[in-house]
Amino acid sequence: MHGHSPDRYVEIGSLTKVLTGTALMRMAEAGLVDAGDPVERWLKAAPGTGVTLWHLVDHTSGLPRLPPGLSRRDPYRSFDEDAMRGLLVRLDRIVVTPAGETREYSNLGYAVLGAALSAAAKLPFEELIREHVLEPLGIHEVTAHPPAEHQLHATGFLGRRRAVWTMDGAILPAGGMWATPRAAADLLTGLLVDRKLGTPAPTWQTTGKLTWHNGATRSASVFAGAIPGGRWVLVHRLGGSPHGTDHMGAQLLTRQRDN
Repeated sequence: MHGHSPDRYVEIGSLTKVLTGTALMRMAEAGLVDAGDPVERWLKAAPGTGVTLWHLVDHTSGLPRLPPGLSRRDPYRSFDEDAMRGLLVRLDRIVVTPAGETREYSNLGYAVLGAALSAAAKLPFEELIREHVLEPLGIHEVTAHPPAEHQLHATGFLGRRRAVWTMDGAILPAGGMWATPRAAADLLTGLLVDRKLGTPAPTWQTTGKLTWHNGATRSASVFAGAIPGGRWVLVHRLGGSPHGTDHMGAQLLTRQRDN
């Protein structure tokens, strides 16, 4: 398993978005928010952008893929709560297309969505995810801050542990959570196969009959997907290309179908 263990935590990157999107749908069902709420209802954001919570979850907000001004070495380190507040008040100058017109995958959009949900729930992001998604699914091994001794990392030159990006700030709802492979598999099957929380959130991507999502950080990548009939796959890799991880997941599902 190349160093993996079912009870050691790994970065799940943008698979975090599935948690965020599911939380929106659960909170909307409970009447805590409305998916059509404008961003400025919950955050001190520039008015008049037309961006709603639904646009954010559906990647149709018109926001760019990434927050402006990121560095290269540790891109999200400077994107903290202060940076998010400064961005929100000029949101009208950051959108690149009118809300609802085009679909562009946006980490920034999910960061804003997570901030809005936290404001509506009056809870830190990790707590609202636990309350609205993880506990209803009976999943416990997902967190933003796993104990260092229980983390798994890619290794580089001479077997040294590769440093990870700082992703526990404002970018957390877009890609900063960690999970054990066991918990990530339970998340996939709970949401897509058994549908314990109802219709899957629009966060999930579809290609033909395949429903899937992936994620990548500096040195980890994941692919989670399911097809009708209860067939599913979760692939996580430390190192290697995210494209290779996606390809491996698709191949495994194809073999299941053919068998």
